[in-house]
Amino acid sequence: MRQQHEVVVNYLQAQGCEHGGVATWPAFHLLDPHLALWAVQSVTTAGKIGWWAISGDLPTDYMSSSSGYHPRDAMRHFSREWLDVAAHMREGREHPRTKIGRPELWPTMAPILEKRTELLQECADDEDMWDGY
Repeated sequence: MRQQHEVVVNYLQAQGCEHGGVATWPAFHLLDPHLALWAVQSVTTAGKIGWWAISGDLPTDYMSSSSGYHPRDAMRHFSREWLDVAAHMREGREHPRTKIGRPELWPTMAPILEKRTELLQECADDEDMWDGY
């Protein structure tokens, strides 16, 4: 998990995302490193989640916590966003908000990204996974 933590910290830095720190352990994870969802502290409000970041055997990405303060909300957001990105890839069009991969790789990447969105949605919808959260 330490390696995935470093991946997220480096990614946020490269993206210019100002934050108050990344949690040392993911808020949710499946089989290191398949999926790890990280709470990222707000830079303006101490102790509050300002961002969610995701890493593992899928694109590393982040989102504002305005879509929800629960890891399940974040999974749903990433799933919806990436499904839209995959549709753009299939059409050979750049997505207006999210950039994943180079255009020449999109035909290969789109079906892989769609599979990852299915995994995220299945996790978010599985009531048993969220008992105790």
